[in-house]
Amino acid sequence: MFGGAAGTAAFAYDGTKCKAAGNCWEPKPGFPEKIQGSKYDPKHDPKELAKQQTTIEGMEERNRKRVAYFKKSGKWEYDVAKIPAQ
Repeated sequence: MFGGAAGTAAFAYDGTKCKAAGNCWEPKPGFPEKIQGSKYDPKHDPKELAKQQTTIEGMEERNRKRVAYFKKSGKWEYDVAKIPAQ
């Protein structure tokens, strides 16, 4: 009983508007071709993006310290505060 209903739903889209094989995504009606400047534009704040970059740079610096200490001592220390000053 349920198999027939599920089978019908699977064939509801026939793929006639595919750009390529398997590329059948279409925007909803009313969605703009160009996002920038539309109501869908996320308008990322440059200050927020800079915070993320600063955080990533801090993470990379901590990882450099961990790796340098590991190469020197053979011991992995996750807590950077416990790594002795060089």
